[in-house]
Amino acid sequence: MRTLLQQFRRLGSAGELVAMVGVLVASILLFGAIAPGFYAGPVFSSMAFQLPELGLLALAMFVPIISGGLNLSVTYSANISGLLAAFFVKAFLVHAGWVSLPVALAIGLSSGLAIGFAIGIIVAYVGAHPILVSLGMMILLRGLGEWATRGGDISGMPDVFATIGYGTVLGVPVPMIVFLIAVAATAYLMGRTKEGFAIYMVGSTPAAAEYSGIDVKKTLVLVYSVSGMLTGLAGILMLARFNSVRVGHGDSYLLITILACFLAGANPFGGFGKVLPLAVALMSLQVIASGMNLMGASQHLATAAWGAFLILIMAIRAPFLRQNK
Repeated sequence: MRTLLQQFRRLGSAGELVAMVGVLVASILLFGAIAPGFYAGPVFSSMAFQLPELGLLALAMFVPIISGGLNLSVTYSANISGLLAAFFVKAFLVHAGWVSLPVALAIGLSSGLAIGFAIGIIVAYVGAHPILVSLGMMILLRGLGEWATRGGDISGMPDVFATIGYGTVLGVPVPMIVFLIAVAATAYLMGRTKEGFAIYMVGSTPAAAEYSGIDVKKTLVLVYSVSGMLTGLAGILMLARFNSVRVGHGDSYLLITILACFLAGANPFGGFGKVLPLAVALMSLQVIASGMNLMGASQHLATAAWGAFLILIMAIRAPFLRQNK
């Protein structure tokens, strides 16, 4: 057993990716055997449309976790970004056709960026704990959103939004394409740039990062700005897929995004974790949800199954984590 642990330790992030691919394959085989019609094309198409929302929010959570922080405002940041875009489109561009879509996307990304930038500034320059800052931001955004919408929603977007929410390119759903592009961009940032290296260093040992010449404050602002932009993109995808937006949509995703990051091997204290294992782990979670839906289980039971699955995987990974200490 010790030899196996040592070998896994040497594999590092590659081992995490192999493990997550194994979990994904096992999940597909399991539900293929027990869920009627699981291997049908429409089932996988449905999964490809549903996954990107959770996936983008998980990426938005992943980057702060690697830096040793957390962003608890990801779902409400996505909601507010979608709301602001929907407000503007309904007020000025409801008959503008294709023009409304890039404008909405720009508003959503800018809104998410502004929210993340504000969190980053407070965390970096005030020194407040990111959990408390993002929790405060979550409450602030929720209150503002409820006040602005009176607890309702905004719907009736131009038809062009359907091309993003339900369109396909060569048979691949557009939301999945957007998610894969976001995965590739985040993986490049974290693994191929000096900024990504700085994020890992800050998450591992902030003091050593500062002594080595890394601008820790600037890096933290970047972390939460990137996180905010990803939530803004998620908000636009939600708006396009449901043709409406309201405060509180995707509430159940918050804890799942955190646990999915840890499931994929991200260190809860920062400094370690890769994007590709996270993407594969998210696919496993979507397979579980879709498989249980085919079996007639309620969404609440599927969420409970996610929790049980995550606990099981964490228990299996515990010996490896102890060995890596």
